Amino acid sequence: MIRQTVAHVDLAAIEANLKAIASFLAVPTANTQPPASAGRAAPRIIAVVKANAYGHGAGEVGLALERAGAAMLACADIEEGIVLRRAGVRLPILVFGALGISDLDGVFDYELTPTISTPMAAQHLEEAAARQKDRRRSRLRCHLKIDTGMNRLGFRHDNIERTLPAIAHSAHLSIDGVYTHFATADDPEHPAFGEQRERFEHVLARLPALGITPNGRHAANSAALLRDERVWYDFVRPGLLLYGIVPPPLAAMLPLRPALSLHSRIVHVKGTRPGEGTGYGLHSVSDRPRTIAIVPAGYADGLDRRMAGRAFMLVRGKRVPVIGSVCMDMTMIDVTGLDVAPGDNVVIVGAQGSEEIGMREIAASIGTIPYELLCRVGTRIERQYDGR
Repeated sequence: MIRQTVAHVDLAAIEANLKAIASFLAVPTANTQPPASAGRAAPRIIAVVKANAYGHGAGEVGLALERAGAAMLACADIEEGIVLRRAGVRLPILVFGALGISDLDGVFDYELTPTISTPMAAQHLEEAAARQKDRRRSRLRCHLKIDTGMNRLGFRHDNIERTLPAIAHSAHLSIDGVYTHFATADDPEHPAFGEQRERFEHVLARLPALGITPNGRHAANSAALLRDERVWYDFVRPGLLLYGIVPPPLAAMLPLRPALSLHSRIVHVKGTRPGEGTGYGLHSVSDRPRTIAIVPAGYADGLDRRMAGRAFMLVRGKRVPVIGSVCMDMTMIDVTGLDVAPGDNVVIVGAQGSEEIGMREIAASIGTIPYELLCRVGTRIERQYDGR
């Protein structure tokens, strides 16, 4: 039996979004700062597909991005990289996450590019690469992460003379790239963005003296690449933009298409009387009769409980409010005044008629970010792919 709630993923939209980003990078616009890229090639794209490609399905999306011309993919951990390789992805795959306590065999078995972000990761990778000497003729290519102020992973920008020489002289590791991560790229008023850029460039200037001459530098996520051309460097790392969503609160003129839509069907319609609520806690009490429809999707499918009383769905081309409480497997909507019946289509995310509800709108209505909602689309929701 096919579940009534399904996610449609438009792979052609993802490919088009990557190409739109590439065009934007090739022709600086009024949205960019005074060009630091004059005289050099446009940056290439490291397409971020971590968290199951933001809920869209890593294997299918990874192959689509490869077709569209991405230079590299990036994921969170070794296991995610293995999923991509098993799906048939041949592009280089950068692993962002900490590797100090990981089983590192997958790095070598699946030809992944690990990140060195801690001394422990460097030590363990060095030891693992040394054990591979009979299988490999060259050193393991890695990327080096610099912490310029986010205070998460990475070597501190103000301590590299102490921490990096051992890595620079490694017998089995080769630093092919170096990068950092912005903490406030989506906040145009925060001074940390500029401070981090200056710190990163100061590190880049000091690396050659330490014996590190990477082939690629990167720093810009989706928000940063929209904000400031000076942080494009050799690569950019879009994530959310690939899936057709501009990181809030930023705006952009890029011709993006949302890649994921979420659809369901009404399974039951019933009336309620004045003074009655619905769902757990009997919320959304009304002083008038109502018609309520039941949608077979709930928080186990990734819908947020805060949607009740704040968000909408689409039925027969009309916005209808989510009411009561979002349950584990079901959600109630108020369809009073509409001629609806079991089997009618419901759009949770996407377009119907002239109306459209996007992840960014839903996120704003409940006080969260679209990244969270995308990544939470449940595993029991079937992904149906268009544009293969």
